[in-house]
Order: sequence, then C-alpha cells, then structure tokens
Amino acid sequence: MSKTFATFGEDTAVQFLKDRNYTIIERNYHSPYGEIDIICSKDGVLVFVEVKARRSHSFGEALDAVTESKRQKIIKTTYHYIAKQGIELPVRFDIITLDYNKNSKDYSIRHIKNAFFGEDY
Repeated sequence: MSKTFATFGEDTAVQFLKDRNYTIIERNYHSPYGEIDIICSKDGVLVFVEVKARRSHSFGEALDAVTESKRQKIIKTTYHYIAKQGIELPVRFDIITLDYNKNSKDYSIRHIKNAFFGEDY
C-alpha cells in the first residue's frame, strides 16, 4: 500500500472520529514495540485506533490485517505510551477499516469499538 493511500485512510479515520466528537491526541505514535495510528479520547476513555484501508480484497479483508502479532504490538505500544505520559484513564482498542467499493466508487468505513482487549499482555 502506498504511503499516500495509507495517509488518506488515516486522514479519513481522523475526520470520522472528529465528526463523532472524539478528541484527537496524537497520530502515528512510535515506541520500541510498534506504532499506533491514532490516539484519541471520548467520554473519559483513552482510545487507541488501528486504521486499515484496502483498495481491493486481493490480500484479504482490511480487518484480517490486524493479526494477533499486530494486536500484541499495539498493546505493548499502548502500555509504553501510558507509562511515558503518566495517564490513568480507562483504555479501549478500536479498529477502523476503509474498504473501496468498485461499484459505487466510494469507501465504506467501519468502526469496531473494543475490537480486542489488552489484559492478557
């Protein structure tokens, strides 16, 4: 996936979240363990969002790209962020997918709240 398309996906997800009254805190947070696309908050919950955008399903559904290994990296990166920032808020892990529909020539956005949990790591 091109960097431009990935950026388009993240920009679209950020606008989607803002339209739903989320406060965007940070984008593309890096740690020694990995990266988190979007860190935001809403209603006293710190939300860590993974964004997956697909132009086609040749390599599977967008959601399929968030593997167990990817989830572990996100969770470890979240713990790193929380420790570094000294934040004490409830945490949630969400996934936003953007899938291109060739028929309508548009994207469908899906927001999966509580897509996975971090207690096991």
